[in-house]
Amino acid sequence: MLVRVFSAALSGVDAIEVDVEVNHIKRDKFSMSLVGLPDAAVRESSQRVLSAIDNSGLLFGKGINTVNLAPADLKKEGPSFDLPIALAMAAVGMEKEISFFDRYCIVGELALDGAVRSVKGVISIALEAKKCGRTRLIVPTMNAEEAAVVEGVEVYGVDSLHQAWLLITGDLLQPPLSIDRDAFMKGHLRTLDDLCDVKGQHQVKRALEVAAAGGHNILMVGPPGTGKSMIAKRIATILPDMNIGEAIETTKIHSVSGKLNGTGSFIVSRPYRSPHHTISDAGLLGGGTNPRPGEVSLAHNGVLFLDELPEFRRQTLEVLRQPLEDREVCISRAAGSVTFPCNCMLVAALNPCPCGYYGDLKRECRCSPPQIEKYRQRISGPLLDRIDIHVEVPMIEYRELRSGDGGERSEEVKKRVVSARQRQQSRYAEHDSIYSNSMLPSRLMEEYCGIDEETSNYLEQTMSELNFSARAHDRILKVARTLADLEGVESIAVHHVMEAVQYRTLDRKLMM
Repeated sequence: MLVRVFSAALSGVDAIEVDVEVNHIKRDKFSMSLVGLPDAAVRESSQRVLSAIDNSGLLFGKGINTVNLAPADLKKEGPSFDLPIALAMAAVGMEKEISFFDRYCIVGELALDGAVRSVKGVISIALEAKKCGRTRLIVPTMNAEEAAVVEGVEVYGVDSLHQAWLLITGDLLQPPLSIDRDAFMKGHLRTLDDLCDVKGQHQVKRALEVAAAGGHNILMVGPPGTGKSMIAKRIATILPDMNIGEAIETTKIHSVSGKLNGTGSFIVSRPYRSPHHTISDAGLLGGGTNPRPGEVSLAHNGVLFLDELPEFRRQTLEVLRQPLEDREVCISRAAGSVTFPCNCMLVAALNPCPCGYYGDLKRECRCSPPQIEKYRQRISGPLLDRIDIHVEVPMIEYRELRSGDGGERSEEVKKRVVSARQRQQSRYAEHDSIYSNSMLPSRLMEEYCGIDEETSNYLEQTMSELNFSARAHDRILKVARTLADLEGVESIAVHHVMEAVQYRTLDRKLMM
């Protein structure tokens, strides 16, 4: 007797269709073998499956049982195949013909007592099931909400193998989980800190608004205690809300990384990732024997904050160059390559010297010139060149700190940011891969960032005096384009370019 059940395996952040085939040949002695490139977790499923079937009051067929996970050339990993294998084995043992197995996609880990435990990557599996025409999805109850966000599939959450068996045999009438996606997303928005919590620093807040409006990378430089980390944590509060497509894409990455912890979570707020400076290359970029997303991909559609930038290993920072340009990470291994998206805002912060007080008017710097030079050389010029906005964060006066005036609330700034983003989306509507000014490729600069003769003359003189690179030229124009969008005008004026240039002069000081 041959029984086939559909499941899915993860490859990167996407899922791949997997047929779970169980072939039974009646014999006196029982044996069970797993084939199809299973890893250790999959090979060990035989013990979990047999115990779960027995403790659920079901039968497994005595004889030779061969479980094949197809396609055979794709490595299978994780415990998510437990539930489909168990249901196929039970169908063989109970001699039950289930003609509509092909309508289901089934995933779940089994405990020895037959309980169903949560697994990772369920939203990717739901999308793959929909693409393959599977109309019903059986998942652990804790993963049901995550899967139900995908339209076009009926999601059934189960707590035990016995419940799943009754469901597929028709002995249990259970309605599919239904959610209001809009209400679900609003209900999961978390309360964030507000920009008005930051006292003073109005020029930094202006730079932050420009960065958020155009999706630009930003670098903050200043002595300790000036609020750089506090400001960075509030960037997400002024970014536009994610749409359903961005939310699904972001949740997929966190789900395959196991960051949702089986709680049925769905990410609707823009992610904010702040890795420690001791992080490895693989931790930041992604990797491993079976590649998993790194911090730069976990920050996709959100913010990646690197505090104390020079304290990161130089080699670790250098691996960010290509992802910042291409907005994706390609990890190659002997078994193949995996591509992860990483369209995020890079926000970095650093002190001007090891002690932090170089250039401060009130505190004396204790660092020697060689120490300062060595400290600054930890960050390469090409990496700084990829950061659009550089802003100085000075010390705050006591009177300003105690005044209680934090300026505009995040909600007010967010309205201007959203308006600027809407102008950009309308402008780039015919280009599917461009969502903000920071993503504008060089070939379209002349079309969308054209400037008049006066502005061109000013930019030419500035580039000559400050020795800006060609990349810096493009990034200045992109920031000027964002400044014009915030002002609500279509043409880039000379004062827009002047302000954009001011955001590039600080890196000249850092590299001196």
